[in-house]
Amino acid sequence: MIINVLNGYIPMSNKNNVKKGLKYLIFSLVIALSASCVSNKKIAYFQDIQSIKQAKLDSAAVFTEPVIQSDDILSINIFTLNPQSGAIVNQAANNTVLGGGANTAVAAQQVSGFLVDRNGDVELSLIGKVKVAGLTTYQARELIREKAAAVYKEPNVQLRFANFKVSVLGEVNSPSTYTLPNEKVSILDALSLAGDLTIYGKRDNVLIVRDNNGKKEFVRLDLNSSRIFNSPFYYLKQNDVVYVEPNKRKVSASNSAQIQTIGVIASVISVIVLAISSFK
Repeated sequence: MIINVLNGYIPMSNKNNVKKGLKYLIFSLVIALSASCVSNKKIAYFQDIQSIKQAKLDSAAVFTEPVIQSDDILSINIFTLNPQSGAIVNQAANNTVLGGGANTAVAAQQVSGFLVDRNGDVELSLIGKVKVAGLTTYQARELIREKAAAVYKEPNVQLRFANFKVSVLGEVNSPSTYTLPNEKVSILDALSLAGDLTIYGKRDNVLIVRDNNGKKEFVRLDLNSSRIFNSPFYYLKQNDVVYVEPNKRKVSASNSAQIQTIGVIASVISVIVLAISSFK
């Protein structure tokens, strides 16, 4: 249609040049816009979920309780028959940690709890120091219950992590460090908190960085495959970092601003082509 309109205004000697220029321009725009498209094959999660056998799903990764480490903050509450005596033990200090919510940026937060010192101990009023490093929250709860029984009659102890956190970075909608209320957190839970991956996130190469006794562990997970459910990294540990890489289409082309830029450039090229052709 554009070429037909130009036929009425441009001399015959320049029409071929104009047509060639417009064809080249249209071809360039098609290539540029094609680069901005993302294949649906790379977006959907667990694409082979219908083809695998149920036995493979039954052997999915087993959750193992995290162990307490130095610098962890524990929420410890001891309930006794005398509420006033229990209140003395439960006086915890406020500790500053980094964390965020589903729609908030990373910020300093005050967390009430008992800090595990460098020796792996927590200090409780009237009970004294209790070594909890290397124990699960269940084991630490039973140990504190035993020690509290020497002071209180039939104490009931509740204990959990107060600063169980994971960080989600890269091509997600809400990158942040998330402080979680429980310790059973999967990679899918973390990505859900971060608002899921953007359209430009590399779903077949999600990196997890884990600190294991002072050594860094690295593993990459493929969200397109159901094999993720069998990975020992399916459940996250405290202080894990999840990084989603940008795909090639993110790097090469194009959010809405880039598409608008292409349109402006195309218009300028069209004017230049017409101007050059008209003076030949």
